[in-house]
Amino acid sequence: MPPPFSLQPSLETDTLQLLPLQPADFAALYAVAADPAIWAQHPNRDRWQQPVFATFFEGALRSGGAFKVVAKATGAVLGSTRIYDYQREDNSIFIGYTFYGTRHWGKGINSAVKALLLNYLFQFVETVRFHIGAGNVRSQVAIQRLGATKVAEQEVAYFGESPKLNFVYEIIKSSWTQRNQPTVPTPQPSIC
Repeated sequence: MPPPFSLQPSLETDTLQLLPLQPADFAALYAVAADPAIWAQHPNRDRWQQPVFATFFEGALRSGGAFKVVAKATGAVLGSTRIYDYQREDNSIFIGYTFYGTRHWGKGINSAVKALLLNYLFQFVETVRFHIGAGNVRSQVAIQRLGATKVAEQEVAYFGESPKLNFVYEIIKSSWTQRNQPTVPTPQPSIC
């Protein structure tokens, strides 16, 4: 039986932890977010500036579904992600607002975090969606590698920021489950 549904469970892999974001996490998370390169393809490119990031952080706390991503071995904060906008009518939810420090790019952290969240959420919903900035090609490619397909375009108003065009991607539970089934090797005849 799955645990009760929560927008902010504590989740982990062998190397990563997703911990509910707390007000005391601002300094550590801003130290990651202060790099302009993180936001270069994002619709809100000035989020590396402390006052702009402070608004983003406040929205994350108010969402009730934001996480800090932590390396288990060192306790270092690697970035943040969020679960939001649960829709009972079509049994769906979003994952988004994700960013990582540039020194952690290309190391499999994003795919590990997304897989952790998807495996958790698919205990409760049938569809997981993602808002990705229309110009954020890097994130579009990354989400497609996980099996997501683009289903719509939508203006999204981030907390305290003006609306920006985003692409909506989604993964359906059956597709995720099938894609992530362990493969069973075909039995080979033995040669004696």
